[in-house]
Amino acid sequence: MWVTAAEEAALVARAAREKVTVPNLLLTAALSEESETPTQRKAAMAELMAIHTLLARVSNNVNQIARHANAGDEFPLDAKAALAYVRDVAMRIDRTIEGLM
Repeated sequence: MWVTAAEEAALVARAAREKVTVPNLLLTAALSEESETPTQRKAAMAELMAIHTLLARVSNNVNQIARHANAGDEFPLDAKAALAYVRDVAMRIDRTIEGLM
């Protein structure tokens, strides 16, 4: 099989990420019954984006709770940790979406 230099670099990089050889990567992909269609891939990306939007809304709510709690001197200690967690999850989703593109 002939590939361009750019295609070879992409194959080598993907094989390294998955910790397999390039031939193993190609064989597994070719024989996989689980390969996704472009429509399925777009649907997965859309779902991840929807989840990201939901997390952004939750993050906003946590901020509002924290502001309210701060105004009344009753700041819930776990609010800051919850917000940090939401941000971490959002960044993971972003990285996953970028990986799908």
